[in-house]
Amino acid sequence: MPDIKLNNGVKMPSFGFGTWNLAEGEEVINSVSEALNAGYRLIDTARIYSNERGVGQAVRKSIVPREEIFVTTKLWPGDFGFDSALQAFDESLNRLRLEYIDLYLVHWPGHDANRRQESWRALTEINGKGLTKSIGVSNYMVEHLEELLETSNVVPAVNQIEFHPYIYNEQRPVLEFCQQHKIVIEAYSPLTQGRGLDSITVRDIAERMDRTPAQVVLRWAIQHGTVPIPKSATPERIRENIEVFDFELSAEDMKTLDELSS
Repeated sequence: MPDIKLNNGVKMPSFGFGTWNLAEGEEVINSVSEALNAGYRLIDTARIYSNERGVGQAVRKSIVPREEIFVTTKLWPGDFGFDSALQAFDESLNRLRLEYIDLYLVHWPGHDANRRQESWRALTEINGKGLTKSIGVSNYMVEHLEELLETSNVVPAVNQIEFHPYIYNEQRPVLEFCQQHKIVIEAYSPLTQGRGLDSITVRDIAERMDRTPAQVVLRWAIQHGTVPIPKSATPERIRENIEVFDFELSAEDMKTLDELSS
């Protein structure tokens, strides 16, 4: 699996494993362990998922060296503010029981611009101390990114957004803005939470290419330059989802999938 170089020079895996809705304890520990064994090296969690302890345990017990695993967690808007963001980061680090976090994201922009900006200032301080390798945002639209760039000289390395063929047109402006500013897009819910995988369009492409519908949709996200982070608790699906680097979709197939959002 190739790496992507972020705008601060840090290398991030180009494919990841999401843990939203995986229960703390055995489910998340087993799922993350299975993902690491299958070759995933980017593991995404968040304080609000309530499973950081299990994610950290799976990372610590893995035979994969820590420096090869890219761990992401996130700041919830309820913890916004300079001091409270610093405290929330420390609490996440303690739950994970790791020495550092590879990527720390503002989970949602929230509604208070001042607290949003103070939180970003806290993230830049955390990053400056080396407690996280990179910082970024999640669910930021163009107006939130413009505000951030106007009020800080630190450009986020990543913006994690929902991204799949069914909302391509809706998300295209933020995708293009991020590409212009060298902000990597991470695609969460790239499999549409399963809702769109039965589409005749997706199934036709999958059958023609001897792939699963999930693999087709994940490959579409990769070819749009994003980093997909699919989630599953099923070992077979976890292994299947990462097998997307040995084929390519044609320009025609990409356009056909883009048009599912029309």
